[in-house]
Amino acid sequence: MLSTLLAFLGACTLIAASPGPSTVLIIKQSLRSRRSGFLTVLGNETGVFVWGAVAALGLTALLAASEMAYDVMRIVGAVVLVGFGVQTLWQARRTKGAVDGGWEGPEKSGWASYRGGLLLNLANPKAAVFAMSFLPQFVPESAPHLPAMLGLAALWAVYEVGYYSVYVWFVGRMKAVLSRTGVRRRLEQVSGGVLLLLGARLALES
Repeated sequence: MLSTLLAFLGACTLIAASPGPSTVLIIKQSLRSRRSGFLTVLGNETGVFVWGAVAALGLTALLAASEMAYDVMRIVGAVVLVGFGVQTLWQARRTKGAVDGGWEGPEKSGWASYRGGLLLNLANPKAAVFAMSFLPQFVPESAPHLPAMLGLAALWAVYEVGYYSVYVWFVGRMKAVLSRTGVRRRLEQVSGGVLLLLGARLALES
């Protein structure tokens, strides 16, 4: 059991280390404040647990089997990504005016940060299908399937909270540098561009 858990946590580390839209959003929100970044992490990991629970109940198999359902989710996910990308680029534009005017602009509410992380994760059909294929590999043969899957989903989410909190902490430590005139704006422009590209790629996938 211990070796299975170690292998599972190792796989979780590799998954979290792979760059994706959630990582981009977490870093972007951490540029605003540690609070915003951490609440975005909590929202994202709530989505991870939800997809894990859905996979445990066998419902993601329906999504994988239905081309129409998957395509609807894919288009919704693409729209969400593009929306976040446009919003980020607009914020970069506002940041320029705010910095030039000597203020940083209003911080997002905690609910908005949490909701953003949750929405980005739930709108990604790949996350659902991945959870369905990933979690069962680590369920011991003698263990009850549903409780084991739910336990692994919870462990996955909690582990990633710790992992991504390091990102939030690091960005917070670097905030003095990252908040300099032009630097934050450039980072937000890059984040917005990446989200737009990820959204376009998801929309164009067959």
